[in-house]
Amino acid sequence: MNDGRRMTQAEASAQAGLDALRRGDGAAARRGFEQAISMGLQPAPWFLLAQSCRIAGDHDAERDTLDRLLAIDPRHVGALILRGDTSVRDKDQRGATAFYQQALRVVASGVAVPESIRGELGRVQAWLDAQASDYRSHLETSLAKSGMGALPPRMREALQILSGEAEVYLQQPTSFFYPGLPHTQFYDRAEFAWAAAVEAAAPAIRREVEAFLTDGEDSFTPYVEAVPGRPNKAHSLLDDPKWSALYLWKEGKPTDYAPRFPAAMKALEHAPMPAIAGRSPTALFSMLRPETHILPHNGMINTRLICHLPLIVPPGCGFRVGNQMRPWEEGKLIIFDDSIEHEAWNRGDAIRIVLLFEIWRPELSGEERAALTAMYDAIGLYASE
Repeated sequence: MNDGRRMTQAEASAQAGLDALRRGDGAAARRGFEQAISMGLQPAPWFLLAQSCRIAGDHDAERDTLDRLLAIDPRHVGALILRGDTSVRDKDQRGATAFYQQALRVVASGVAVPESIRGELGRVQAWLDAQASDYRSHLETSLAKSGMGALPPRMREALQILSGEAEVYLQQPTSFFYPGLPHTQFYDRAEFAWAAAVEAAAPAIRREVEAFLTDGEDSFTPYVEAVPGRPNKAHSLLDDPKWSALYLWKEGKPTDYAPRFPAAMKALEHAPMPAIAGRSPTALFSMLRPETHILPHNGMINTRLICHLPLIVPPGCGFRVGNQMRPWEEGKLIIFDDSIEHEAWNRGDAIRIVLLFEIWRPELSGEERAALTAMYDAIGLYASE
C-alpha cells in the first residue's frame, strides 16, 4: 500500500472514530482511532482515543493514551486536563494539582486553545481553589494536633504559599537592588521609636490639610507626570489628577508649600529620612480621588521604606503589598517596602489623603547608609554632567 493511500485510509478511520465518538459509542470510536494511529496518523487521534477510552470505561487505557500523547506534546492543554481528571479519579490529588496547574500555565503563556477546552478552565480553577483550601486546612489541623497554638503570621503566610493560595512576592525594584535585605511587606510600626511622635501629630496635620483644601485643592498635581525629554512612563494614571500630590519636601529641599504645614514639617523631623542631594528627603500629601485604582507596580529602589500617615480615609479604600492587605486607619502609620509589588484603590465617594514620606531601611548600618548616600549623590552628579 503506498503512503498516500495509507494516509487516506488512516484519515477515514479517524473520521469513523470521530463519528462514533459523537454518537457516544466509545468502543467503535476507540477502534477507529487505534486503526488511524496504527497507520501513522499523528498526533490528533491520541486525544480523541483517550476520550473514547473514557467513554468505554477503560480508565487504564485512557491514562496510558494520555501519557503517550503528553510525551509527544507536553503542552497539549486538553490532554493535561484529562490527565488531571484521571488523577482525581485515582485519588491522586497531588498529581491532579500538577496536571491542572500546568494546563493553566500553558494557557497563560498564550497558546491557542479550542473553545471546547477553554470552557473547562473554570472547572479546573475551581477544583484547584477548593483543593488549596482543603490542603491548608489539613496542614493547620495537623499542626494543631501536634500541640501548636495560634500560628505566627509568617507561618500562616507560608502555609498559604505552600497551598497555592498566595504567591511569593520578592523585592523587584525597577532601578537599583541592594542585596541581602529581608523581603518584608509590612513593618510593625511599634518597632520604630519615632513612630509615636509622628502619629501624635496626625490630628494637627489633618486640620492643616483641611484648611488648605478650602482654597488650595487645585495646587495638587498628578503624582505621575511626563518628564520632558524622556519617554512617557507606561502608567495608567500618567498626568491624571485622580492620583495627585502636594509636596512638602521634593528633590531634597522644602517646597513653597512647606510653611503652610508647620505641624507636618515638625513631625517629619522625627523620621529618619535620607538626605541625598537632589533626591531626598521626599515627603508629600498623596490624594486619591474616588473611583481610582493605582494598578500593581514596584518602586525604584529597595534601600528605603515608604510611610503612610493616613489623614482622610473614606469607606471603600484599600491597600495591598505582596500577599497582604491592610486598611488605612486615620492616624496610624503604615510602613512598607514599595519595591515589592503593591496597589491601592479608592472605591468610595470622597478623597483619600495620606502623608507619604520615605525613610532608611532599619537593616542598613550607618556605614551602608553613608556609602549609599555617596553613591546616590554620584548618580545625581553623573546625570547632570
